[in-house]
Amino acid sequence: MFCGLGYCPLLTSYSAKAKATAFSGELFRGASPPSVFVSWQNYPKVTVSPLSTNISEDVSFFDSPEKWYGLSAERIIEMRSSLLMAGKKFYVYSAQKPAQDLQAIQELVMSSSDVSVELTLEKKPGAELSFCNFFGPIGPKATLQKIKLVENPKIDRKVDYLVHDYDASAIEVIMELYEKGFNTSFLQKLLNIGLLGRGNKRKIVPTRWAITAVDSNVSKKLIENYVKEYEKIDLYEVYNSFYLDNDFWVLLLPEKWSFEQLECWLPGSVWMQKEKEHHIIQDHELYNGRKNYAENVEGAYYAARLAVAEHLTKRKKQAACIVFREISEKYAVPLGVWQIRENVRYALKQKPVCFCTLDDAIAFLSGKLKIPIEQYLKASELIKHFKKQKKIAQWFDKN
Repeated sequence: MFCGLGYCPLLTSYSAKAKATAFSGELFRGASPPSVFVSWQNYPKVTVSPLSTNISEDVSFFDSPEKWYGLSAERIIEMRSSLLMAGKKFYVYSAQKPAQDLQAIQELVMSSSDVSVELTLEKKPGAELSFCNFFGPIGPKATLQKIKLVENPKIDRKVDYLVHDYDASAIEVIMELYEKGFNTSFLQKLLNIGLLGRGNKRKIVPTRWAITAVDSNVSKKLIENYVKEYEKIDLYEVYNSFYLDNDFWVLLLPEKWSFEQLECWLPGSVWMQKEKEHHIIQDHELYNGRKNYAENVEGAYYAARLAVAEHLTKRKKQAACIVFREISEKYAVPLGVWQIRENVRYALKQKPVCFCTLDDAIAFLSGKLKIPIEQYLKASELIKHFKKQKKIAQWFDKN
């Protein structure tokens, strides 16, 4: 009852699902989406956990966040809580010469469809549920003794070729597969399990780091290789997406590339119960990019930046961008950074509201955002920058 509601539909849903998918003992047979989770605790000796379920249906959807937009929080938790996390410890550099179990997990992750597995566990797992800001909800946990792939994974030829190219850097492989149409969630898992990079540099990467690394590097390459080469958009464009009690407003400006994300957790939420005032956090970059990690907004910054870079690349246009994110008091549990990426992707697929001036766009947003626009104007570095920036046309007008 921590959220203040009279009941918890999330835990109720999980309880029902846990009963329906109870694990019978130390030998588990099921299917993996495929999926893996790598913890960051005790680095460089980390726990590597393939995720699998005994639900008798196509489970590839269970770890494809690109397809989740529109699902309820209850459905996502129900789906994810049915996945068993069976973990085994490995040193991160063991990816260079993987033992049999690690090699099996690597082959599993490379698959383009779900894979039947057989797991030997130390003991029967208990029903539990945990959440992470970066990753989707996680269900029952157990210690893995041995993993066996019951069937051969279906591995795309391009993937198989590139992960065995020990002379290619991780980002080279990531970009080649990305431009061939592979989802970022798939690329994150390849990096996760130590399948990318030059031979003596390959290592297992904790999941939260792998997610941000792919979002950051792919968006950076798109911006440098494409977006900065295009002509600027003509008008100020405003897009919106509201999903999972997160309200996103995306403002594209007819300026050189720059990016900012402003986030505000509204008072009254689980995370802001003791707060009476809202608090806005932000990170930004100008045309030349960032030199350090976006430590305020963290992974959400790079997830949103990727969605914007993809949109501009597809349009063959350049723009500056400000993302406003308001998290309502109903967003009770974190569901992963994927929802930021998918919210912004969805917003940018909609028809924008267009304006001729920045002031007009800001006036429109002031009627849509719950927090007074004056507070965002104080927090935003890009709005200050563009309001102060002189244009060449202004000098000609004076003459």
